[in-house]
Amino acid sequence: MTLVDVRTPDPKRFIPGATGDWEVIVGMEVHAQVLSNSKLFSGASTEFGKPQNSNVSMVDAAMPGMLPVINEECVKQAVRTGLGLKAQINKRSLFDRKNYFYPDLPQGYQISQFKDPIVGEGKIVISLGPDRQGQFEDIEIGIERLHLEQDAGKSMHDQHATMSYVDLNRSGVALMEIVSKPDMRSSDEAKAYMTKLRSIVRYLGTCDGNMDEGSMRADVNVSVRRPGEDFGTRCEIKNVNSIRFIGQAIEYEARRQIGILEDGGKIDQETRLFDPNKGETRSMRSKEDAHDYRYFPDPDLLPLEFDDAFIKALEADLPELPDDKKERFVRELGLSIYDASVLVSEKAIADYFEAVAAGRDGKTAANWVINDLLGALNRTGKDIEQTPVSPAQLGAIIDLIKAETISGKIAKDLFEIVLNEGGDPAEIVEARGMKQVTDTGAIEKAVDEIIAANPEQVEKVKAKPTMAAWFVGQVMKATGGKANPQAVQALVKAKLGIEE
Repeated sequence: MTLVDVRTPDPKRFIPGATGDWEVIVGMEVHAQVLSNSKLFSGASTEFGKPQNSNVSMVDAAMPGMLPVINEECVKQAVRTGLGLKAQINKRSLFDRKNYFYPDLPQGYQISQFKDPIVGEGKIVISLGPDRQGQFEDIEIGIERLHLEQDAGKSMHDQHATMSYVDLNRSGVALMEIVSKPDMRSSDEAKAYMTKLRSIVRYLGTCDGNMDEGSMRADVNVSVRRPGEDFGTRCEIKNVNSIRFIGQAIEYEARRQIGILEDGGKIDQETRLFDPNKGETRSMRSKEDAHDYRYFPDPDLLPLEFDDAFIKALEADLPELPDDKKERFVRELGLSIYDASVLVSEKAIADYFEAVAAGRDGKTAANWVINDLLGALNRTGKDIEQTPVSPAQLGAIIDLIKAETISGKIAKDLFEIVLNEGGDPAEIVEARGMKQVTDTGAIEKAVDEIIAANPEQVEKVKAKPTMAAWFVGQVMKATGGKANPQAVQALVKAKLGIEE
């Protein structure tokens, strides 16, 4: 691809070196496994975790005379992803043979796409922030292309003292290789890009984004330069399978390259691996160029062609994507950009929130989901799919607050009970006597007792009316948090002669 610099150098992203400032340039090639029941060119299963070499057809094993047949669902998934990336959909594309010889690629070549991919240029908007002023910075990252290709198998070198084993379960699995432009200028931007891309494909249902299972992994291209100069020589860090590792790999590689250049050396274009245990990259092999792969059109596959009606039918069924959902949450529910960003970060979180917010105040629902639910899940190491509190249960707690059946403080206690023990919130309140006291006579008796027992504090309130909050707290404590806070506050002010 032609490298075009679309970013103005930003001093806040410069990396200080011994001889001056440097700028890191990052581009990424993300391999996303297509969500489909069968492989790209065969009917073999794609189910994860099956015994070695059990998901292998004659095509995957490259038996003589076996011919590939395109999986239409994989094509649809690639087009859906392209539409989600606001990209150009190419109605005619070609499959090519990419020749390289690895033991886990039985054919001796990979069926991929080279000059004519299924998806052309698109874009992703990432948000960095919030900063100290609570502001977000939106940055547009260009997508160069998306093409379909088949995955290779897996070599295992730790099963035998003198031999390597090969598992072909992944051989032939459909991948979307999503290639960004070199538009990222920091490890934070790269992590935000990967996070956003994973969110988009999960919303679309085209890839599960499970990096720990290898169904989404990134080749990270890193180079450095003096601000404003031409692009430097890049190194490619292969198969990084964690967003955190992406950030660490970029930070280390940028520093490594800066050190070489400041010592008067030059950067060799090469492929490197990231070692998460040592937090460093190491050389793997010299970087191949396109001519090294000897691409040529696959003679067993016809050009892939479809019309506008095919594209429009897929576009009509696309779900609401993260950016659109965030905008709607801000516009219709009055959420802050930060809260909306948190809620749309994962489709499962957004779905949970919408179930809680249905027919209720959006800001209240957002506060409970973000602060209480997600906070509790984070403490226990669970994700939203593993939540012990259902949307119906959390919604019931919010309803009890609105009905003034319980106070905000009691609601926190009730949430913990539901979180740890389960049950119907309304039934728990009834069974455990957790209803808040709204009887003004009972509240007035508690207020009188607290005032009578604390004459010194009464004198202080006369000089400083804000000290009335102390009495409110004492009454709430005396009533076990069950007194209606508004009623307590009104009675305290009336008894102490504080004007509203």
